[in-house]
Amino acid sequence: MWINVLVSLIFLACTSVWAADDLKSLDVKLGLWETTSSVQTSGMPPVNIPPDTLARMTPEQRAKVEAMMKSQGSGSPRTTTSKTCMTPEKMKRSEMFYEQKQCTKTVVSSSSSKLEMRMHCTMEGGAKANGTVRVERINSESTKGSVQMVTTSGDHTMNMNSTFTSKWLGPDCGDVK
Repeated sequence: MWINVLVSLIFLACTSVWAADDLKSLDVKLGLWETTSSVQTSGMPPVNIPPDTLARMTPEQRAKVEAMMKSQGSGSPRTTTSKTCMTPEKMKRSEMFYEQKQCTKTVVSSSSSKLEMRMHCTMEGGAKANGTVRVERINSESTKGSVQMVTTSGDHTMNMNSTFTSKWLGPDCGDVK
């Protein structure tokens, strides 16, 4: 479940803008965007894989899984890249790159060049995440930002700090939704 929470928050962080009465959309181009995020976590609980599942893996698969599990708890930054299509419809609904339905957002400040908001999310399984998203328009073809989130589930707390950059690739999105 923690992996799902982390993945959801990473996508949520990638240059997001939501509808609100006092929200001004970032002045950026429509079309295909690519976002690169660097995420660092601490306090992530270990992932437990059943012994019978590990026993069915090849030695190479098992080594990869064990290395991944060790790196998740190490606090080392992980970098991901994703592509998203920004359409006029998404811009009208103020959905830049991703909409997370289980979160409420409170705009702290917004302009055509900067956005800061607070987020409060309740995930499947009862985990709660709270944090701040900051996005800055560098120009109409690029943005940068950061996300700081604290997720709690029961008596366990996980911290996530992320930075990201997004760049416009062109007006044609191809197969990207």
